[in-house]
Amino acid sequence: MGFIDSHTGLLGLLGDPVSHSKSPVMMNAALAELKAPYAYLAFRVSPSALEEAVRGLRALDVKGWNVTIPHKVAIMEHLDGLDETAREIGAVNTVVKREGKWIGYNTDGAGYLRSLQEQVSFEPAEQRVVLLGAGGAARAVGYALAAAGVSSITVANRTVAKAEELAQHLSRYTQTKAVAVNDCRQEIEAATLIVNTTSVGMVPRMEEMPIPGEWLNAHHLVSDLVYHPRMTALLRAAKAKGATIHTGEGMLLHQAALALELWLGKKAPVEVMRKVLEASLAGKREQKE
Repeated sequence: MGFIDSHTGLLGLLGDPVSHSKSPVMMNAALAELKAPYAYLAFRVSPSALEEAVRGLRALDVKGWNVTIPHKVAIMEHLDGLDETAREIGAVNTVVKREGKWIGYNTDGAGYLRSLQEQVSFEPAEQRVVLLGAGGAARAVGYALAAAGVSSITVANRTVAKAEELAQHLSRYTQTKAVAVNDCRQEIEAATLIVNTTSVGMVPRMEEMPIPGEWLNAHHLVSDLVYHPRMTALLRAAKAKGATIHTGEGMLLHQAALALELWLGKKAPVEVMRKVLEASLAGKREQKE
């Protein structure tokens, strides 16, 4: 964060909890690099206080803010409009002031796709995808992959009705079906890209996996949105089978960079953000050890 004076504007994050968030360290490093006159803060806002918090941000005339769990859906009713991507995903992670109105965007899916294309060789039209999970992250990733032109998507979830709801939504863009996560071995073995959008494998339950490791093979590209730990049990099992792996911190990085670009109208310093994110995550791992 640069020097703060009476001209410094405010950007921020609304969520509950937010103490674990890496957004402030990334965003403030980027703002300092760009010499942009803003500070980025994280605000813990309970669901019951969301409407009041939004009114406060409006009154303060902030430049914009991010939204994380559990507010990504609830925030929509407090905004003046939605970008098409946010409308299609059904969730908002970034709010931007446009001509006096507060507009909701979603950079999660685009950030995921940018990260995937950066880390691995990826041709969307050749991909048969299995999404593990059917929550907000699955909606964002599924929409991005479908819009990019993947050939098919299978949504595998513990609650099949929820998987069916997402599959029906995505079927407007590509061939899609829903299955139970404990009965998707056939779909997994036929897939080229497997994406874990659940929190299974996250600290402190680091040894858990959303599917058995023996279902994986060397032809798979296995992607895990969990970034703490970076090498989840699922990714370790995939690597042991000779599969290509894609780690979760890239999505975190690129969705933040895209949000910053929406606010400032200039290219985000991605490498600066990457460096401070990796340092922050490394420090977190050292604390656990």
